Amino acid sequence: MRIIRFQHKKKAPQYGWILNDKVGQVEGSFSEGFRRLEADIELKEVQLLAPVQPSKIICVGRNYVAHAEEHGAEVPDLPLLFLKPPSTIIGPNDPIILPPQSEKVEHEAELALVIGKRGRWISIDKAFDHIFGYTIANDVTARDLQRSDKQWTRGKGFDTFCPVGPWIDTDFDPTDALVTCHVNDELRQMASTRDMVFPIRQIIAYASSVMTLEPGDLILTGTPAGVGRLSPSDQVTISIEGLGELINPVSNEERN
Repeated sequence: MRIIRFQHKKKAPQYGWILNDKVGQVEGSFSEGFRRLEADIELKEVQLLAPVQPSKIICVGRNYVAHAEEHGAEVPDLPLLFLKPPSTIIGPNDPIILPPQSEKVEHEAELALVIGKRGRWISIDKAFDHIFGYTIANDVTARDLQRSDKQWTRGKGFDTFCPVGPWIDTDFDPTDALVTCHVNDELRQMASTRDMVFPIRQIIAYASSVMTLEPGDLILTGTPAGVGRLSPSDQVTISIEGLGELINPVSNEERN
């Protein structure tokens, strides 16, 4: 099932599901599951929003060997965790805004998972019991600020720096899916999820040894090699085989 968050005819945002080219409302929650109602709204008539509003966004750094190598960094012995604020979240087709503080903003295509069951000290063999589904994310990064600050909060934390969507797929198989990123017509990133250093089970177990995972929380699993600079008027398209594609334009910040 593909769960979306959408807006229709200026009504309040709501959760729904997709059946072919139709949208239906749903009842329920990430922790309880969703019950599908009739799909009677044309998909072309709705605006897709970010499919999740997490209490926290947990990210894994250097989880692909080639990505660590392209930055001259060592692959960590344990998952390298950092956080992005929820205010970074935007949805499909929303613009990534380039902040004036940075001269080098880059894309990072990633498979993301959505937590469906609260947990602390989750064992590896129970990790998948805590996943609601999967989506696509872009861990947008102001690379120059990340390096100059010597820590990652500012470089990863600007508004619009976490595009997510277009939906959450509850049936997706993350074992061996191709992740690609195009900027305009140029292929920048391509790798399989099988190339992750730390698999999803281990990421969940490790993260939950530090903090309680809540339903709706978002975990980004790392990016392949090939990250690159974004410029105004670019269009970023991230595709994950079997999951869909996330498209976002890029623009400069306009200040009054």
